[in-house]
Amino acid sequence: MTQASHPDPYPHPAGGWGSVKEVGAALLTEGVLFKGGSLMLHQNKTDGYACVGCAWAKPANPHPFEFCESGAKATAWEITSKKIGSDFFKRHTLAELRTWSDHELESVGRLTVPMRWNPASDCYEETSWEAAFAEIGAQLRPMDPKSVVFYSSGRASLETSYMYQLAARMYGNNNLPDSSNMCHESTSVALPKTIGVPIGTVVLDDFEETDCIFFFGQNVGTNSPRMLHQLQEARKRGVPVITFNPLRETGLLHFANPQSPADMLTPAETQITTQYLQVKAGGDSAALMGLCKAVIAADDAALTSGAPRVLDAAFLAEHASGFGDFANAARATSWRDIERESGLARADLETAAETYARAERVIGIFGMGLTQHRHGVQNVQMLSNFLLLRGNIGKPGAGICPVRGHSNVQGQRTVGITEKPELAPLDQLKKQYGFEPPRDKGLNTVTACEGMLDGSVQAFISLGGNFLRAAPDTDVLEPAWNRLRLSVQIATKLNRSHLVPGAVTYLLPCLGRIEIDRQASGEQAVSVEDSTGCMHGSRGRAEPAAGTLRSEPAIVAALARAMLPPERFALAPWDTWVSDYAEVRNAIAETYPEIFHDFNARMWQPGGFRRPVPASQRVWKTPNGLANFITPETLLEDPDQAQPAGDVLRMFTIRSDSQFNTTIYNEDDRFRGIYGGRRVLLVNAIDIIRLGFAEGQLVDVHGVAPDGIERCVRGLRLVAYDVPPGCIGGYYPECNPLLPLAHHAKESMVPAGKSIAVKLSAQA
Repeated sequence: MTQASHPDPYPHPAGGWGSVKEVGAALLTEGVLFKGGSLMLHQNKTDGYACVGCAWAKPANPHPFEFCESGAKATAWEITSKKIGSDFFKRHTLAELRTWSDHELESVGRLTVPMRWNPASDCYEETSWEAAFAEIGAQLRPMDPKSVVFYSSGRASLETSYMYQLAARMYGNNNLPDSSNMCHESTSVALPKTIGVPIGTVVLDDFEETDCIFFFGQNVGTNSPRMLHQLQEARKRGVPVITFNPLRETGLLHFANPQSPADMLTPAETQITTQYLQVKAGGDSAALMGLCKAVIAADDAALTSGAPRVLDAAFLAEHASGFGDFANAARATSWRDIERESGLARADLETAAETYARAERVIGIFGMGLTQHRHGVQNVQMLSNFLLLRGNIGKPGAGICPVRGHSNVQGQRTVGITEKPELAPLDQLKKQYGFEPPRDKGLNTVTACEGMLDGSVQAFISLGGNFLRAAPDTDVLEPAWNRLRLSVQIATKLNRSHLVPGAVTYLLPCLGRIEIDRQASGEQAVSVEDSTGCMHGSRGRAEPAAGTLRSEPAIVAALARAMLPPERFALAPWDTWVSDYAEVRNAIAETYPEIFHDFNARMWQPGGFRRPVPASQRVWKTPNGLANFITPETLLEDPDQAQPAGDVLRMFTIRSDSQFNTTIYNEDDRFRGIYGGRRVLLVNAIDIIRLGFAEGQLVDVHGVAPDGIERCVRGLRLVAYDVPPGCIGGYYPECNPLLPLAHHAKESMVPAGKSIAVKLSAQA
């Protein structure tokens, strides 16, 4: 591995010629320059395919090129001309492959044949699909259903996800963790209590009417770059954008639209953020309390002077509960505490609050910077409190906007992928299929990991994803993974989770979403849900990487046949579903008629069809029928961690501009000036000097936790960076070994990767 160079500030805006160059390089590297360019004309288009990357909304009237740099890289990565079969694994043992980087593993190309791990040779060997399912079924049938986990990444379609959850419940458990457990589960827990829905209330049209936008912990330039189109249009109308983020991110600073001749042929660019507040990692609740305190104080002053109210008093009287207690808590919170915990000055917070108070329609956008903390649920509720002060939920141009990651992670929950039985339509499934679904709570990401550690989990079925690499406490978890009786990995490319085998391990290659899916009734289409709750059809347009691949629905149906008793398997028309995915959609519509009525007729509607979101109409599906202010428990977001002081620092994990989740497209991060390697730490220059280190020095990073477990990531290079003192940034997933499994959000159990107590030492 080469070492990271000293970073120079990226002197260009997000987008522009830099993105054009990156897209071309990605297509060229994967050997699909012309094929990829042609395919991407259909990306995120009606009757085209939904991006396999992020879940940002698809417009009804798309741009000529409705893809971003990140989406183009995801497409190139999937349709690559590189392929690997059994010969590759004859040359490489799993032990050797475990020494490769995440990038190196995936870059070898598409998996093409089903394989079984041979413990004698430590190699994968080709097998037949029939033999694979026969042994998988033979392993699963005698197992206690409660000991088996059915994990899914956020990439599987609505059709596949519905079939998968049904298969798991027919097998006998609700052990259905998914990638939402690691990111926006905090949102799904927080918002039902405040506004009565588990998702955001904003749609694309709201960006055309908003007059103020607040960002919290979301890096639009790398995680959802297509949103930059909406932000650019808003900024051209003079809409202020206020950003709270520990790092100054290029995509939140300025943007040049690659589809604009003026932007590409002149030095023109659009400033995105109008006020940038570098909040400390773990300082979001305090910052939001400061904003709320300032707005409430301004309203108190208006009442005293007889000036117009600052708060939306009519909205609060008709629609809200709990405001009095929350307002009193805000008044009682000292500015000293707010400034200490947020790392921000009172004057800056008051300036942001004044901007908010002048606006009539405000959108609050957030990402995992809010959700991945011990009090991640509280963070989301604090943003909801802030928006409710002036009635900024349930009217055009306003609302709360969680930006989901993977392209159907929200949709999976909509069709039943959940470990929580109260969130699944179990009575309807019983009526529809004639079996008694399990009613006990299943395993989520954290409890599944705990089950591996204590031996109660014997089998892990993974529908996509890279669970072992994405999960916390990597070095603690890997030995437990080895003790699994069965590991089944369904994937398009090789990753770390495939290289730590259980006693019996299968690697099953599947079609990608971009590929043409031919079944008995003809070419098939699937569907996904975007971040705004809109459903879209997706039709593959590329020839499959190999004729030996099977589709995800076909694999799930075969898995069901293998593991279920024949009489249980016969309760659902699995073979019919595989033959014609429209029949799966009919079944989904029967299970969820309020959301999916006329599913097949509506799935190609431009812009998608939206699921009901009552809060967007100011209908509050909460127990008291009102929108609820929830007073925070504390300003301290991560009280279970040692606080920054002396040699203890607060680490937050980050992703690069050439990364999507655990997929690393290349080892550079050009927006942050990092080239040649990711094994770096972004550290304030003052902290480097204060701790007796030198910029560029290699250090070992040690976790600081009360459980006595030694956690360490070795050989990271110190990079002086504009980051709040006491805070350091390190790349995900390389720094996951430092994240204790027990350090997770209250209620949602999302691993709290945005605030990890660590110490540094000179490399041993």
